[in-house]
Amino acid sequence: MNTLTKAWSWLTTSAHWHGDDGIWTRLGQHLYLTVVCLLISCLIALPVALVLGHLGKGGALAVNISNVGRAVPTFAVLVLLLLTPVGRFGEGPTIVALVLFAVPPLLTNAYVGMREVDQDVVRAARGMGMTGRQLLFQVEVPLALPLVLTGVRIAAVQLVATATIAALAGGGGLGRIITAGFNLASTAQVVAGAALVAAFALIVEGLFAVAQRLAPDRVRDGNAG
Repeated sequence: MNTLTKAWSWLTTSAHWHGDDGIWTRLGQHLYLTVVCLLISCLIALPVALVLGHLGKGGALAVNISNVGRAVPTFAVLVLLLLTPVGRFGEGPTIVALVLFAVPPLLTNAYVGMREVDQDVVRAARGMGMTGRQLLFQVEVPLALPLVLTGVRIAAVQLVATATIAALAGGGGLGRIITAGFNLASTAQVVAGAALVAAFALIVEGLFAVAQRLAPDRVRDGNAG
């Protein structure tokens, strides 16, 4: 209990919130890294998943290949990247490692969502003379959207939790608070940093849940039209 009390004291000390190494600065860095990696991951995974789901070919193979990344620790990928020419590009290794980590849930959920679209609806749309492009964007994607957004939410929360590894490569983020705590042999600071990461992840999860709840019915329920 003494450690928790010290951690709370560390968090409530005003000096720890300001300055180049303060919580607000580290939080901004953490948010920036998370958003950048999430956007890149979406740009890579979602087009592939949506097109393969629409065609009904090659999706299972793509999902299985992407899921191989889950078996490889993100930290191990980061270390290997630091030993390659990519390691010379600042946040490059961290971004690549995190993107590889975030792609599987995005790809899997989007592909499954596309394949679970009611085929009777698809056949009816084709019977109405819809082109493949119209069918994809006006019928299949709206129906698959709830699962697609679930994948985005999962990836975002995982990125918040895992972006702490940036500190191990000399990057910013809340992970710097934890590593600084280890360097200072300050268990209280380590606990405080971990609590900040956990709180940030819960806030992101909550924001996505609220956004989905406030979204139009067709987005929440997957109704086309």
